[in-house]
Amino acid sequence: MIRDDIKAAQVAAMKAGDKARLGTIRLMLAKIKDRDIELRTGTPPADDDVLVTDVLQKMVKQRRESIAMYEQGGRQELADIEAAEVAVIEDFLPAQLSDDEATAAIKAIVAELGAASLKDMGRVMAAVKERLGAQLDMSKASGWVKAALAG
Repeated sequence: MIRDDIKAAQVAAMKAGDKARLGTIRLMLAKIKDRDIELRTGTPPADDDVLVTDVLQKMVKQRRESIAMYEQGGRQELADIEAAEVAVIEDFLPAQLSDDEATAAIKAIVAELGAASLKDMGRVMAAVKERLGAQLDMSKASGWVKAALAG
């Protein structure tokens, strides 16, 4: 489970004295705990990896947005800190599909569902999120789905 990997990494970072990595890992654990509290569960759900992956993907998205704002504002040192946090968080996320692999997978889903027009976009996006959500940047997925439905 990803949650266990993060906890083990926390211990390793403490022992190694890696304060930057430890800080990011503690943020990750805090966000995951917040999500558990939102869901009112005392124990991890059966699909815990899905929950953890969702939380981590949101954290990466927030940091990428912050990086863009810092770079526009000329604050490169802050952008570098955020980029370091992104690198640590991505260590715990499942491997991401390349653009070509994602496009091919989306085309396969479109063909499987028999989707023919943009009217089917919601149905296709739901299937893409269900099957590829952890391995795909969903912000790019809608563009790929539109392209697959148009072509």
